[in-house]
Amino acid sequence: MTEPTSARPSAPSDHWGVAVPTGGLNIRVVATGLLVVMALIFVSAKYYQDVHPAIGFVRAFAEAAMVGGLADWFAVTALFRHPMGLPIPHTAIVPRNKDRIGDTLARFLLTNFLLPRLIARKMQTVDVAGAVGKFLSEPAEGGGRLKLGASRIIADALGALDQQRLGGMVKSAIADRLRELDVAPLLGQALQAALAEGRHQPLLDAMVGWGSKTLELNEHLIHQMVHDNSNAIVRFTGLDESIANRIVAGLSKLLAEMAVDETHPLRIRVEEGLAKMALDLQHDPEVKAKVARVRDELLENKAVKRWLDGLWEQGRAALLKAARDPETMLAGRIGELITQFGAMLGEDEAIRRTLNRYARRAVVGMVDSYGETALRLVSDTIRGWDAKTITDRLESAVGDDLQYIRINGTLVGGLVGVLIHAVDVLL
Repeated sequence: MTEPTSARPSAPSDHWGVAVPTGGLNIRVVATGLLVVMALIFVSAKYYQDVHPAIGFVRAFAEAAMVGGLADWFAVTALFRHPMGLPIPHTAIVPRNKDRIGDTLARFLLTNFLLPRLIARKMQTVDVAGAVGKFLSEPAEGGGRLKLGASRIIADALGALDQQRLGGMVKSAIADRLRELDVAPLLGQALQAALAEGRHQPLLDAMVGWGSKTLELNEHLIHQMVHDNSNAIVRFTGLDESIANRIVAGLSKLLAEMAVDETHPLRIRVEEGLAKMALDLQHDPEVKAKVARVRDELLENKAVKRWLDGLWEQGRAALLKAARDPETMLAGRIGELITQFGAMLGEDEAIRRTLNRYARRAVVGMVDSYGETALRLVSDTIRGWDAKTITDRLESAVGDDLQYIRINGTLVGGLVGVLIHAVDVLL
């Protein structure tokens, strides 16, 4: 009865999780069995060698085959362990030389594969920009993978990072960037441009309107101020009230005229003051230093710090939301820009050459800077493996071929034995 598939033993695996193929036939058993058969043939031929001269050839074949098979068994076994457990010199080669194998492998990789000139020569034939352009410009083939891969990378990166530390770094970077920003010239240039284009007029109109409303609401304060600063005679005659009314009326008339006349002398004086301020902001070191001090004080203000905290949290939340939705991540304008960029890479030869040159330099630079470090990692990793692990791993990888060597040694040894016996008979 056929055994159910689920009950069949699966291929064993080492502790790296790599399956070790066993195959349908145990070659080790075949090689050992062939050696045993040769021994039985030798004993039988020895016993019946007087029956016929041809038996001598059979005996010679079996005898030489045993010698060849035993010699190859010893050689194969000596690679990985001591034959029969005997500490014979120059056996158990792999476990005894594990560290040297790792160092030799690392040097081999360094001198034959990770040389910058070899990498540079190989990279000259690789069209990185063309491959990237095709991948980005053909969403039917790569769009889904691009969206899923990009969103997964961003989401995993944002989720894995320490949010407190990352937020502090981002906020500090923003604050440092703002501190480095020379605000005064920017303000001066903006104010100068506004004056040149007349964009300051609505602001002046608003200020005049605000002045008129403020005067209307605070007439009593002017009356009180005039009354308090008048002497007894003026107060007795009521002149203080007349003076206060004239002051209020004069201010109201002035503001009304400024509101309708853009060429009013007072408005012109205000514009001249703004123009001077624009120049001072751009060229006066003292004014620029004052603006810088105000900028730094604002950045140290608790309200501004809370605003930066909120800005970071909102940005992070938006990134995470977009990253967890691949369709949103690269949809709309962002997706169109990526597709257009991919098409441009496929069509613009100059950009392709530039990007390929940059990719070639980047790869060669990485190999030149970190190649030896990577190979030290290979060497150190092999050094960290225990002897049994590396022995089992190598034996599993090449074990069948080594057993075929034993079989070939047995058969070739037998043929050599027949040849030697034939020469002996002829002589």
